[in-house]
Amino acid sequence: ACDLMNQGILALVSSIGCTSAGSLQSLADAMHIPHLFIQRSTAGTPRSGCGLTRSNRNDDYTLSVRPPVYLNDVILRVVTEYAWQKFIIFYDNDYDIRGIQEFLDKVSQQGMDVALQKVENNINKMITGLFATMRIEELNRYRDTLRRAILIMNPSTAKSFLTEVVETNLVAFDCHWIIINEEINDVDVQELVRRSIGRLTIIRQTFPVPQNISQRCFRGNHRISSSLCDPKDPFSQSMEISNLYIYDTVLLLANAFHKKLEDRKWHSMASLTCIRKNSKPWQGGRSMLETIKKGGVNGLTGELEFAENGGNPNVHFEILGTNYGEDLGRGIRKLGCWNPITGLNGSLTDRKLENNMRGVVLRVVTVLEEPFVMVSENVLGKPKKYQGFSIDVLEALATYLGFKYEIYVAPDHKYGSPQEDGSWNGLIGELVFKRADIGISALTITPDRENVVDFTTRYMDYSVGVLLRKAEKTVDMFACLAPFDLSLWACIAGTVLLVGLLVYLLNWLNPPRLQMGSMTSTTLYNSMWFVYGSFVQQGGEVPYTTLATRLMMGAWWLFALIVISSYTANLAAFLTITRIENSIQSLQDLSRQTDIPYGTVLDSAVYEHVRVKGMNPFERDSMYSQMWRMINRSNGSENNVLESTAGIQKVKYGNYAFVWDAAVLEYVAINDAECSFYTVGNTVADRGYGIALQHGSPYRDAFSQRILELQQNGDMDILKHKWWPKNGQCDLYSSVDTKQKGGALDIKSFAGVFCILAAGIVLSCFIAMLETWWNKRKGSRVPSKEDDKEIDLEHLHRRVNSLCTDDDSPHKQFSTSSIDLTPLDIDTLPTRQALEQISDFRNTHITTTTFIPEQIQTLSRTLSAKAASGFSFGSVPEHRTGPFRHRAPNGGFFRSPIKTMSSIPYQPTPTLGLNIGSDPDRGTSI
Repeated sequence: ACDLMNQGILALVSSIGCTSAGSLQSLADAMHIPHLFIQRSTAGTPRSGCGLTRSNRNDDYTLSVRPPVYLNDVILRVVTEYAWQKFIIFYDNDYDIRGIQEFLDKVSQQGMDVALQKVENNINKMITGLFATMRIEELNRYRDTLRRAILIMNPSTAKSFLTEVVETNLVAFDCHWIIINEEINDVDVQELVRRSIGRLTIIRQTFPVPQNISQRCFRGNHRISSSLCDPKDPFSQSMEISNLYIYDTVLLLANAFHKKLEDRKWHSMASLTCIRKNSKPWQGGRSMLETIKKGGVNGLTGELEFAENGGNPNVHFEILGTNYGEDLGRGIRKLGCWNPITGLNGSLTDRKLENNMRGVVLRVVTVLEEPFVMVSENVLGKPKKYQGFSIDVLEALATYLGFKYEIYVAPDHKYGSPQEDGSWNGLIGELVFKRADIGISALTITPDRENVVDFTTRYMDYSVGVLLRKAEKTVDMFACLAPFDLSLWACIAGTVLLVGLLVYLLNWLNPPRLQMGSMTSTTLYNSMWFVYGSFVQQGGEVPYTTLATRLMMGAWWLFALIVISSYTANLAAFLTITRIENSIQSLQDLSRQTDIPYGTVLDSAVYEHVRVKGMNPFERDSMYSQMWRMINRSNGSENNVLESTAGIQKVKYGNYAFVWDAAVLEYVAINDAECSFYTVGNTVADRGYGIALQHGSPYRDAFSQRILELQQNGDMDILKHKWWPKNGQCDLYSSVDTKQKGGALDIKSFAGVFCILAAGIVLSCFIAMLETWWNKRKGSRVPSKEDDKEIDLEHLHRRVNSLCTDDDSPHKQFSTSSIDLTPLDIDTLPTRQALEQISDFRNTHITTTTFIPEQIQTLSRTLSAKAASGFSFGSVPEHRTGPFRHRAPNGGFFRSPIKTMSSIPYQPTPTLGLNIGSDPDRGTSI
């Protein structure tokens, strides 16, 4: 550049890389020489932004002929249109990765997962090294990463790379790759399409071509060679874009010089010396620069002009693409175009895949799991027919996409887990070893499984649940005693005995004054019986007149009132409302208790989920660590089962809780004939059920798209309600049997009351027989004063008639038909403190009480005076009326005044020889 300046130049045109561009910019700015910079990349590798510094616009003499690098904007727009979330970027050795730093920052902010890998010059060696260093699991993960890839490299390297990955089976028919490079011609496009499989998108820079063929080679007054202006010419196809811009730059300078000559503002060429420090810049540099910037030309690259910032704003990108397919030589078409002003113009959507699945027969592997997959028909000699929620989803996909399928059950009836040698068993193993095309069941999407197989989008949410047996309602025959605790009943019984004893002691210390002929005595037996009768609200005669006794009974009646009222209220609540709450209502409750053992299916996804979280020291929730300790007892053999059906049976017939998929457990609880199960679990769905396919299957996107459509139009909800109805026959979440709600009380609630009554009847009958036997044994004896005996009326007549001997009156005899006589009013007689035996004549309803007077002077006179008021004596029998009392309904006597009078017949009787008169100390009241 210095040599050219010494010779004398008007402008400097350079087509170099970014490294030398900075030096030329500094030289041109110092010498005021217009510098037209055309960025050139090495061997057709995509450009990176040079980042030329522009300190002062007046001192900036460098113009960028090629437009700025818009690869970041184009890639971001295309990736967003395709809705990619995970992909890898391959670039060659000559590309400066800093050129896409802006793109990486934006996708990182959007949450996309992007990986970077440099492609070595020896591609075969690089691929061979991958197979040598990676395990099967890592290699499958790498295959999954290659399903979405962006290639930023020169066309020759891209062709070699595509060939190697296709031949080594690193990519499958459902892969989608994007190749972006400005330097891709039509020949390169055809070659890339021929070597690739799956879907291919190519982004390249394009230039507008005049529609009129005769005008293609004319640019104003300038005629272009046909080898350059004809896009079909092989020479123009092989030209680099940098050379096209050089051609247009020369045309632009020629037009600018011509304009200078026409305006007669020509400046002599500068002959400058760069080496000298005191060298002065060219005086005509600013004028020449302005003329160049104001000019423009329509050349091979279209319109070449400069903006105020010294850059070329005119750039267009063409987006080409193929459809999914297995044919290597399929065609390519234009999908759209992009420019900085209008953005993307066109649609990048792909043609539907269902047309490619007509006649395809897929081999489906499954595991029986209610209600996802079940055998509906098993006829000997015919293929089994299956039904279930997953089968309904598969049938909906087959109807829409047009394929057919054959189902078989995994040989070991397992979902699959990694083995020690790195292989997989079960359903996942069938897909890994290419023995099946699709795997479907209650299969959850986990990271470990995604490393070896592909999954569609989830078609149902997944959460962990617990199946427990409902608490059985025990028959309590003594439910009537439930309102009070056993200790309270014991206290009440003790209180009855204590109060009865205290009442007896108070009356013994201070005997009450009883009415003559009273039927009640203050014995311990009577005191206990009265206290009990008042407690059960049956009443009774109150024989106690002392103040202390009345205070005692007042407090006792208040106590009995409160106790009976409280018992009645609580009894009503206990007999009408039965609430049996189970202590386990969540996974947290299950993990905190140890009374009920729990487990899951060994080596299942639930088992691994609990194991990973339980052994993670950074897990904040201690629930999983507690659950893992229970599940891992005896290395998992104590509480875990081999199949889910075994776990369900273990819950039904034992003390056990089964941790499994919530959807499966809900179906079991809903359809249980006895409604003996209920479920608890998490409400947050952290995973989902998906359809598994072979790694790199071309059908994954088509299946996922159809599943999303089923969810959007509500068909998926209809299938769910078919197997999980909202109004089932059983309650999923109640821990007790709630099939019978409300209604009248049954005999079970009152069985204890009838038992108590039966026990009382049996005991009373036994005592009655014992008394009868005793009375027959002692029947020949004369009743003693200490015994309460029944006597006949003749004995009573003799005692009464003997009282009349001292009055010299004829003896009279009561008729045997006499009824309840009132005691004689002998209150004037002095009485003793001690009472004689009370004789109760039950058969005649007559009760007598005998007193022994302390001082009696004239028994005959006193008795005659008293008796004369109620009886008449004479030689002729006559009837006189005497007072009597009616018997009360409860067996006692009314203490009310005498209401009626009844006649008492008397008749003479012979002298019995019973000299009662000689015993002045005895008297009898009736």
